[in-house]
Amino acid sequence: MNKTLNIGDNASITHMFTEEGVALYATLSTDTNPIHLDPEYAATTQFKQRLVHGMLVGGLFSSLIGTHLPGNGSIYMGQNLNFKSPVFFDMEIIARVEITAIHATKPIITLKTTCVDSSGTLLIDGEATVYVPWFKRDV
Repeated sequence: MNKTLNIGDNASITHMFTEEGVALYATLSTDTNPIHLDPEYAATTQFKQRLVHGMLVGGLFSSLIGTHLPGNGSIYMGQNLNFKSPVFFDMEIIARVEITAIHATKPIITLKTTCVDSSGTLLIDGEATVYVPWFKRDV
């Protein structure tokens, strides 16, 4: 596989996190914080309802990077995440990645990563560094 990658290329997906998905993630990750799982507990917090795990939401970037941009074979080298607003169950989330830099001599790209809700409120932003083994540099 070899395709062109350019600064500004982007991809996005839309997703809603359900109670079942959050419960499965809690089991797999062993993160059973009651803010995610217990409606009575969550009602006593500043959020008044359960939150989706931030790292579960951040997983949407992994999906985009591994299957859309740059795509199959891509390997994460790093990711930072800044959690700006809470994500609640059954919210429509739009995750987006955009190429912001391409290494001059190596098959390494940098992507801006963002999640927003359906009204455009920023939920997460960050940056990913990805190794793309099939991306050939002309140097």
